Amino acid sequence: MGVHGLSERGFGKSARLIIAASLGNALEFYEILVYGYFALTISKVFFPNNDPAVSLLVTLGTFGASFLARPVGAIFLGAYGDRVGRKRALTLSIALMTAGTAVMTLMPGFATIGILAPILVILARLLQGFSVGGEFASATSFLVEHRPDRAGFFASWQWASQGLAGVIATGFALLLTATLSADELQSWGWRIPFAFGMLVGPVGLYIRRHLAETPVFRGETAARTPVRDVVVGQWDRLLLAIGAIVISNSAQYMLVYLPTYAIRELGMPTKVSFLAAVLAAAVQTCLVPLVGMWSDKVGQSRIMIGAAALFVVTAYPAFYLLAAGRVMSVLILALVWITILKSFYSAALGAWLAGVFPSFTRVTGMALSYNIGATIFGGLAPFYAASLIQLSGDKLAPSYYLALTALLSLGCVIWARSRFKLA
Repeated sequence: MGVHGLSERGFGKSARLIIAASLGNALEFYEILVYGYFALTISKVFFPNNDPAVSLLVTLGTFGASFLARPVGAIFLGAYGDRVGRKRALTLSIALMTAGTAVMTLMPGFATIGILAPILVILARLLQGFSVGGEFASATSFLVEHRPDRAGFFASWQWASQGLAGVIATGFALLLTATLSADELQSWGWRIPFAFGMLVGPVGLYIRRHLAETPVFRGETAARTPVRDVVVGQWDRLLLAIGAIVISNSAQYMLVYLPTYAIRELGMPTKVSFLAAVLAAAVQTCLVPLVGMWSDKVGQSRIMIGAAALFVVTAYPAFYLLAAGRVMSVLILALVWITILKSFYSAALGAWLAGVFPSFTRVTGMALSYNIGATIFGGLAPFYAASLIQLSGDKLAPSYYLALTALLSLGCVIWARSRFKLA
């Protein structure tokens, strides 16, 4: 037995749990990144307009539209996970997610099928948003309930997998933009990363179908009305959880937007922007599990409070230096710094959220809070940032949004820690 009580067989079982539970979350984030990184190209393929700024805003708005389906998916898939099991909810969510990615991969552009193209893009994004609505909560509950003794470490892999997805997605973006012409990229090149995501889905579906249900769910009576229980009986937990989630989502999707920001607002080369994003994603992949492990020793709340406070005081300086320098080293520094803070906060967040809600409503509570927060403050963050810049003319406007969302989360974590005696 090792230091953490894992035999070789136990290690293999733990690895399978992590891979199975994290693969869907990784696929979700991979697809989000690909859409965000190729937003300029997608805007020309599906949303052509004489004004490039309007075309990009519509594309980013569609990016955010998928998040409108998340609360609906959270209600359905969250309750499904609390009533029939975490495993079945995970299996359903990844099947729906793969279907949405397939539509994006295979669908003709506006030049071929006209107005039907943007309509199908929106429908595909809504289907993906619905499926993602229960993914994070089901997967995190699945991991925490299988290994409550190391909840922080196991739950942190939800974000470590996002980092790995970021490395792959950004690698695709860097490779394709470096090797293909603008016409080739617009004609067919942008479909390659979506096709890769479409092929990953069936692998995750197969793995999840061969997993065991969690001991916690098997050992208790399933909730009959989990949505009502959360909204009526646990509304205070729900509101504070939503608030705590805000900075994790706003920071994550601001990172998605930063390459577009650097290219469009600062005039930086495309290759430089994506190279910086690859490095930031690699930092998240490596750092998050270490912080998750540490959170099991010192408590999740302390780490989240420290990271949120640093977001508040450093968001403006990071964007100021980025806008003033407009060089690769400064872009990398800004991206990596935001990634480090985001990694510390999010690595502790999964286990912290699982502790906010009792087990019989855990999936529903986490699904609703995570997806309401993601919809309002996360998925629309690129749209907010682009709109704020256009309305104010201030290229530093995204930093104000980042600092305010961090302040909101900081207050909610402190309040929830005191009210519910969280670690």
